[in-house]
Amino acid sequence: MLETVPAIAPRRDGSIEQLSLSVERFVRESVVPFEKDPRCGPHGPSDELVQELRDKAREAGVLTPHIRPDGTHLSQRDTAEILVKSGLSPLGPIACNTMSPDEGNMYLLGKVASAEQKTRFLDPLVSGRARSAFLMTEPAEDGGAGSDPSMMKTLCEPEGDDWVINGRKTFATGAAGAQVAIVMAKAPEGAAMFLVDLPNPAIRIERILNTIDSAMPGGHAVVAIENLRVPQSEMLGRPGEGFQYAQQRLAPARLSHCMRWLGACIRAHEIATAYACSREAFGKLLIDHEGVGFMLADNLIELTQARLTIDWAADILDTGALGVAESSIAKVAVSEALMRVADRCVQVMGGRGVTDDTIVQQVFREIRAFRIYDGPTEVHKWSLAKKIKREHLQGGGK
Repeated sequence: MLETVPAIAPRRDGSIEQLSLSVERFVRESVVPFEKDPRCGPHGPSDELVQELRDKAREAGVLTPHIRPDGTHLSQRDTAEILVKSGLSPLGPIACNTMSPDEGNMYLLGKVASAEQKTRFLDPLVSGRARSAFLMTEPAEDGGAGSDPSMMKTLCEPEGDDWVINGRKTFATGAAGAQVAIVMAKAPEGAAMFLVDLPNPAIRIERILNTIDSAMPGGHAVVAIENLRVPQSEMLGRPGEGFQYAQQRLAPARLSHCMRWLGACIRAHEIATAYACSREAFGKLLIDHEGVGFMLADNLIELTQARLTIDWAADILDTGALGVAESSIAKVAVSEALMRVADRCVQVMGGRGVTDDTIVQQVFREIRAFRIYDGPTEVHKWSLAKKIKREHLQGGGK
């Protein structure tokens, strides 16, 4: 249990508290034993393992727990309670269907998709029977969109009742093995998003990138899009509003990353604490050496601060605000704090911390990547600095 880190404040809705406890119990008892399964590879767990875990989650009543049976999404604050618990294992979000990019894609489709699109594309995701990909980022060698989406090179042009899309994408997480893709492209009116069934002969995976992280099924793909023909009925929303939809998706998705990886770092902290409380050196337990005990104390402080930051940003989003600045603040603060936590866990465990005997080294690798994914720390700080300058000048510059 999570004795070492204060729990999120109890919610008025007791069913959410009970659901979060059920998710935690399921992850600890049913998912953790699969962490050494040979079907977990450098590009994530196999789809066979994904479905096996999801079948177990379905049986336990904790599959897609952040979406109610009527299709509505939990509040961000309640989602935090669920996703932190699902993140206690790197496989937890995969089993519970709260992982990226599916969780963010489900959120966006729930907000923007038509009734027909929800039936065709959203329902299979919510049921856990399908995975999805979000194709926005483009290769640097093409001069395409990365942290600056206005640089998008992928184009879509109307042709009769269809749109024809051409371009390349990279870091298309989960594209290998996905059944649904959201493709972002530049239309004459501005950015647009399209829903596409996968596999599709016009979407070709060039290669799977070898990255420092390994938690996502299908890994991260470089994808070529060649004369992809999509009917108008499969455009998500309206042309020219793609960046607006991306912002609706990205702000809560950044926060969801914080939630899941907070859970992973809580677990890593538990493992490091257990090691320090059992391993002896120089005549006493490691934790009794200030150099080790203080590192674990710093972990407790930063885990608590991370949780409070997530709750604060979630409350902002729950007002209906876009929360762009707040999600940037949370993403930077939480990812940087969790990097320090994961690093201390490795250090406390010494040689064992860099082996795969525990998940600590994987959590370290995943968090290092998290500092870049969904916007590097420096880009978020740059955006916040622009906001500071703008508000200062609007206030008269005094």
